[in-house]
This record gives sequence, C-alpha cells and structure tokens, in this order.
Amino acid sequence: MKRIALLTFLAVLLLVMAGCAPPPPPQAAGSAPAAAPALGTADNPLVMSFVPSGDTQEIIAGGEAIETMLEEKTGLVIESNVATSFAAVVEAMGAGNAHIGWLNTFAYLLAHEKYGVEARIATSRFGSTSYKGQIITQADSGITTLADLKGKTFCWVDPLSTSGYIIPRVELQAAGVNPDTDFAKTVEAGSHNNVAIAVYNGECDGGATFVDARSSVEKDLPDIKTKVVVIAESPPIPNDGVSFAAGMDPALVDKIVAALLEIAQTDAGKEALNTVYSISGLEAADDSFYDGFRAQLDAAGISIEDLSK
Repeated sequence: MKRIALLTFLAVLLLVMAGCAPPPPPQAAGSAPAAAPALGTADNPLVMSFVPSGDTQEIIAGGEAIETMLEEKTGLVIESNVATSFAAVVEAMGAGNAHIGWLNTFAYLLAHEKYGVEARIATSRFGSTSYKGQIITQADSGITTLADLKGKTFCWVDPLSTSGYIIPRVELQAAGVNPDTDFAKTVEAGSHNNVAIAVYNGECDGGATFVDARSSVEKDLPDIKTKVVVIAESPPIPNDGVSFAAGMDPALVDKIVAALLEIAQTDAGKEALNTVYSISGLEAADDSFYDGFRAQLDAAGISIEDLSK
C-alpha cells in the first residue's frame, strides 16, 4: 500500500510541476516560418530523372557520370535516378519529386500539357535533332508488310514511347491493322533494347523501336541486323531532350542548361551522353521545337490534351 501511495504522490507531483512550467515563448507577430533549404543543397538536392528507354545499367552509369560533372560545374547537389517507366518521370516532375527530366518526345509533350514542364535542351544524334521509328521482324518470319502482322504477337516499348508505341500505332492503323484488336498478343517490353531482343529470340513476331535500336544490342547479338529486319520506318520525329519542372528559378535553370551544354563539348561528357542514350550532342531548345510534331499528332487524331486527363 505504501508503494502505491508513493507512486500516486509522484504522479501528482509531476503533473503539478508540468502545470507550473513556463509556456514556450510565442512566435513574434508577423514573423515568417523557417525557410526551406535552397534547391540544390545537401538538404534539398536537385533530382534528375531518366526514362528507362534503353539498358538500365548503362543509363544509371551514364546518368551518374553526368550528375558528377554537373555538380562540379555548378556547385549544386544533384541526385540522379532511372524511373521504372516513362510515366513515372512525368508524374515525378508534376509532383515536384524530380526537377530535371531526360524525357522522350511524347512524354515531354504530356508533361508540358499536364504540368507545365519546359524543354530547354534537345539531343542530337548523327548530327540531327530528329530521328525515325521502325517496325521490325525476323528475317525468316515471312512477314514483309505491316498487314502481315495481323494475328501475330507484337512488342511495344511503353505506352508513352513515341517511336515504340504512339507513332507505330498510327502507321499500323494506316495499313489496316487495328493495334488493339488485330494482334494475337501484345507485350510491353519496357525498353527499345528489350523489344529488339524479344524479336531476335522469337518471343515476339514484330516490334516497334527507334532507328536503329538493333545497334544498341549488337555487341551481345552480332548477327541481329541479319536475323532481324526492318519492314517500315516512320516520318521524322523530334529528338528527346532535357526539361525542367514548372516553377523553378529561371536563373537556376539557366545555370544548369549552360553547364550541360559545356559538358557536352568535353570528351568525358560525350562519353557519358553516349552511354546514357547514344547521344552525340546537346543543343539549346525550347517548347516550340516540338510544334511541328504536335501538328502531326493532331493530323493523326491524337490529342495530347485528352491523353493528359
């Protein structure tokens, strides 16, 4: 009983002491809350995201090299990552979880329409800022036209891939093939490399990639250009590029853009860009770079506005 009484007394004493403790000093009227750490610092790093359009390990390696060089050039703290899908980068930029996006063409158009993401750099390959898509099949498949793909298994890259989904669907429809109903089976392979490999292995009868995704896996499959052939090519498509989330400080964006353009002129930068997406150079650009392609999509009945909802 004495033990219980003692514990009760101590509990009451603690309550009394707590009640007598002075309250915390009130915040001064009109004072602002503590400011968030500046973007690009250790407590609030810039996040740079890459779409998984090629070999993920190579994109990681190239991305980390670009990250390191960009940090050295700007003094900013940057974290790079490769997203699990094209859409994941778009949504991350819209949510403020990614600030710099290496977006393919259609993903950029969607991100711009939906979240105000702004293009500032276009990539160059083989001296051109545009490229083409292709539809491939095995050389001995007996498939020589798009119409021959009816009833077959077809490989896509990703629903937001320009040359690996959006444009080939238009081409197939023009050839009388309904991409939603005329295939026996469709597969989302996740990357252009994976589509080329799947067709090579006979896992898919046909597939859509950029020109020429076969080169990206030729080291491991030296006979791929003999075994896998192209049966259709698309009109020119504007290249992918580097874009920035809405609301970023324009001076900060300009600083990053200038640094990336400088990095692209160095040997180390060229190697990293080639590793990440087979890029040979970077050029300054803005949203108008994609206006011609928007017109092509409109003519094909594809609405970016509808797809962004």
